[in-house]
Amino acid sequence: MRYLVQKFGGTSLVTPELREQVARKIITAKEEGYMPVVVVSAMGREGDPYATDTLIRFVEGINTEIPLTALDSLMACGEVISGVAMVATLEKNGCKSVFLTGGQAGIITDDRHTDAHIIEVNPRFIHKYAAEDTIVVVAGFQGQTEEGLVTTLGRGGSDTSAAALGVALNADAIDIYTDVEGIMTADPRIVKNARPIDMITYNEICQLAHEGAKVIHPRAVEIAMQKNIPIRVKCTFSDAPGTLVTSISDNGPVEIKRDRIITGITHIPNVTQIEAATSEFPESEHPQLKIFKSMAAAGISVDFINIHPDVTIYTVKDEVAPKAVQILANMGFSPIVTPHCAKVSAVGAGMAGVPGVMASIIEALSAENIRILQTADSHSTIWCLVKQEEMEKAIRALHNHFKLGN
Repeated sequence: MRYLVQKFGGTSLVTPELREQVARKIITAKEEGYMPVVVVSAMGREGDPYATDTLIRFVEGINTEIPLTALDSLMACGEVISGVAMVATLEKNGCKSVFLTGGQAGIITDDRHTDAHIIEVNPRFIHKYAAEDTIVVVAGFQGQTEEGLVTTLGRGGSDTSAAALGVALNADAIDIYTDVEGIMTADPRIVKNARPIDMITYNEICQLAHEGAKVIHPRAVEIAMQKNIPIRVKCTFSDAPGTLVTSISDNGPVEIKRDRIITGITHIPNVTQIEAATSEFPESEHPQLKIFKSMAAAGISVDFINIHPDVTIYTVKDEVAPKAVQILANMGFSPIVTPHCAKVSAVGAGMAGVPGVMASIIEALSAENIRILQTADSHSTIWCLVKQEEMEKAIRALHNHFKLGN
């Protein structure tokens, strides 16, 4: 059985006309010899009747203190509605199909309600229906505990569902359908000549996703990478080939061209830089350890960490910055705070071992008089912190400098 997992986002399902387009994608896959397994998200976005956020706002209007087990049952409803609507659409088009919840599809999770992790997938019902030539439509974003309680997988969880099913079924590929034509070189709302990337490695897309690109969840990529299941990011509304995400091709490793040092530019806005002078404290007191343990105890996620003998620099989200600063003040620090910053990242597997990449980035930003507040790098990513008001200019400068729109 040649399985093809097809995941459709909520914007692809919100109207009958769009669901007909989705049905055609599914039928085409079946005509090409695949057994499609379809994973759906909740229809639309907040404000639309069946969107997950709309359901949450509804119940919060009754009581903001909702048990997480009950909240998971509520949040799973949007995907159930989408899935049944998709089955109805397929049946209308003469395709025998069946709907399964995440739990019925065999997705077993831990009991971290609203942010569960998959621990096992047993797709026995999918195999059963596939043997009967029946298309299976699965509610994404959800599973169930070993005790049978409904769980949800956190934001982007439908991508995770698709990847987990793709691995469990040893699918030929996992197709992620969105409202854009693949992974873009930058946010097209910021860079007008941003273009789809034809091919990208698992590592590159993980870096782009972690650093702000929202087309696919990094957890899904990491799952698919375990079995080298190719991911194809496509547009529901066109026949464009999209972006192939893989580490292995028919002829071996994906070729990373030396002239493609940078693959894409991404960004995370609304962060605050905090600089704490640790030289004020004796080394025996381990001030850096105290800083990060105190942030963790307060539930504050830290990022962009630079530790020096005399100073510790890191970023937090703008909304939690006052809390972080107060914690440091209570510990005796007098931190320097730079609010309203943005993290701009240049990602590319081709930069590994290539001299002068950081110099090129500094050159591009300096030419636009953009002040760099902080930098860090890995073998495939260089991060720069800039002021929020200069974020878009920085993204465009880097995109143009590395000729990503060509």
